[in-house]
Amino acid sequence: MKYEVEVLKVGEFVPDMLENGDMVIFDDCPNDTLADVCYMHTRCEITAPIEVGDTVLVGTKSYRITAIGEEALHTLQELGHCTFKFDGLSAVELPGQISLDGEETPDLLSVGDKICIK
Repeated sequence: MKYEVEVLKVGEFVPDMLENGDMVIFDDCPNDTLADVCYMHTRCEITAPIEVGDTVLVGTKSYRITAIGEEALHTLQELGHCTFKFDGLSAVELPGQISLDGEETPDLLSVGDKICIK
């Protein structure tokens, strides 16, 4: 695994974010507004370069990385923060975003579920 975290808390508006095709994960969010739209998770170091073509596991569903924003890996490493966009595009809309391709958006995660990159 290049990156693996466990969900500690599910923000109140995470289901709304999933309906729109986004999922934001955040390690330590001092801003309560952001915590409401995030999966709060355990801290983790990136152990190997994350690249287009890598696999992201969100709970039990698997996705292929199709694009990585210029700030995404930095904020993931430093803050544990990243936005996954389930659009399969080869270019991102935001610098902190990772685009993913898969059959469908993930189910709502629960406390204890994992988010992994391999």
